[in-house]
Amino acid sequence: MTVPATAAPAASQGSQRLSILLAMAMFVLVVDTSLMNVSISAVVADLGTTVSSVQSAIALEALVSAAFILISSKVGDLIGRKKAYVLGLLGYAIGALAMTVAQSILPVLIFWAIFGGLGASLLLPAMQSLIHGNFEGAAQKRAYALVGAAAAIAAAVGPLLGGFVTTFLSWRVGFLLEVVIIGVVLSGIGLVKDVPYTGKRGIDLVGAALSVVGMGGIVLGILVWQEGGDRVLAIMALGAVSLTALGWWLLRRKRAGQLTLLDPDLFRSIHFRIGITQQMLQQIALGGAMIALPIFLQMVLEYNALQAGLSLAPLSLSMFAVAILAGRRGGRRRPAVIVRAGFGLLLVGMVALLPLVPRVDSGWWLVVPLAIAGSGLGLLVSQLNNFTLAPISEEGISEAAGVNSAAGSFGLSFGLAMAGGLMLAALSLSFTTMAEQSAVLTPAEQQQVAVALEEDAQLMSTTQLEAMLAVQPDETAREVVRINTEARTIALQVALLVPALAALLGLLNSLRMMGLPDIKPSADVEGMLMG
Repeated sequence: MTVPATAAPAASQGSQRLSILLAMAMFVLVVDTSLMNVSISAVVADLGTTVSSVQSAIALEALVSAAFILISSKVGDLIGRKKAYVLGLLGYAIGALAMTVAQSILPVLIFWAIFGGLGASLLLPAMQSLIHGNFEGAAQKRAYALVGAAAAIAAAVGPLLGGFVTTFLSWRVGFLLEVVIIGVVLSGIGLVKDVPYTGKRGIDLVGAALSVVGMGGIVLGILVWQEGGDRVLAIMALGAVSLTALGWWLLRRKRAGQLTLLDPDLFRSIHFRIGITQQMLQQIALGGAMIALPIFLQMVLEYNALQAGLSLAPLSLSMFAVAILAGRRGGRRRPAVIVRAGFGLLLVGMVALLPLVPRVDSGWWLVVPLAIAGSGLGLLVSQLNNFTLAPISEEGISEAAGVNSAAGSFGLSFGLAMAGGLMLAALSLSFTTMAEQSAVLTPAEQQQVAVALEEDAQLMSTTQLEAMLAVQPDETAREVVRINTEARTIALQVALLVPALAALLGLLNSLRMMGLPDIKPSADVEGMLMG
């Protein structure tokens, strides 16, 4: 009688510690990108690189995660979810550690973006499987809730935390703290019980390759265009053709009774199709906003990381608060109505920012539009996962959740890349056009401006530009600063059109949702959603 009495508390304590360690891993996963976003100007200065290169690294990390998450889920099935979880954590640790010692942008691209992205693609599906297999009943629901709360809190406080660490210590310290947290998580790996895979063993290599090339080609084409590379349309076309071929391949394999990368029958549900589309549009909007706004705050208003984080707080905190509130009270209204309101608020907030960009001299001007947009995102976060996965049977939930995550990660990377690419293209075109039309600059000076911009197009603060122009005549320097200020404003407005357009498409798509019947998700579905 005494053995069960003493064993139960020990098991309970181990269960609680494991859930906390899993939540810590999720916190690092989410806060990582926020740290990079609010530290753009500091990273650019320390590494001697450009804004476009850092922005490309941020987009590449999200892209690698999206492109490999489906195949990484299958890899986890074959090698074991526990091993995939450890490898994912190590990938993230390698990326974070590289950031603490990097002296150029190349290690950031290789280790933080690629290794970190691969780590995330292994970590997310493995974590979900391990929670499902290491906890039962009420303990399982608490573990999912704790991990989901960690993701939400990281999204809310990430800009503030990253800004504080970067301003008062260093952005490198922020990434070093990530390594320390991952070390703590790995120290408790003995608490994790591996979860065996009971399905068909094997990998659909052709399907995996098509999914990687498909998602990767589209976003990679945008990044190549942004960096001035060639054959952009060919790369994007290859991505589009690969995604089309993936659909054909999956149907062919399914009919033949062969193993597929994912079950094409998932897409028979219109709820699922619309849901992942809305998830992707939400993430496109978030990605576009989270690259354009930090650049605006740090390069135009010349804010440090903490000031940028504080200025972004209305977006992240309102998203967090509204998501919790809507999640608790949303049952009183149809999910489609809440999603429509979410995209509507997101659109209003993004459009309201457009006329403010040329006028604001303080982040205080952005509080109301960002709070409106954040409230819209909060409404979407509270509903879209449940709406998307509600019609899926319990056997297909894990696979469907992987597709849902891949769609969201792809949308995030697309939004980051497209907003950044359009911003730099608009900057280059506006700067060149204004320089050629200038009555102050001589033809030789106009040519110098065009050549310099062609070699290194990037957003630059007024202070940085004035320092570069110190040897130029005052009249010439003032004219170049004026042109840069006006061109920069146009470029940022163009970048903000990406989240605004995504919100508009989401709003229009929500009208289709209104005509669909409501499906209440099962308790198992709700439990497996981690934010």
